[in-house]
Amino acid sequence: MPYISDKDRRDKLNVIVDELLKLEINYRGELNYLLFKLCKSLIKDTHQESYSNYKSYIGELEECANEIRRRFLGPLEDQKIRENGDVV
Repeated sequence: MPYISDKDRRDKLNVIVDELLKLEINYRGELNYLLFKLCKSLIKDTHQESYSNYKSYIGELEECANEIRRRFLGPLEDQKIRENGDVV
């Protein structure tokens, strides 16, 4: 997961995240819409539409999903194995 070392930049992004959290976004559809709209707008509005840029955006989204798996699903799976036993 890329970590942003510039604290001022990170603080500005966190303000945006805090505002989005106030909207109580439904992860079933609305989160997908939000992420797609953001990626689409970032590429189209900056006139940087290219195969390479689209691939980069997909890669960023995939790495975000991988980080969710690693940080949240992995420990949850480990907890459930301890509680219920492993598959044998």
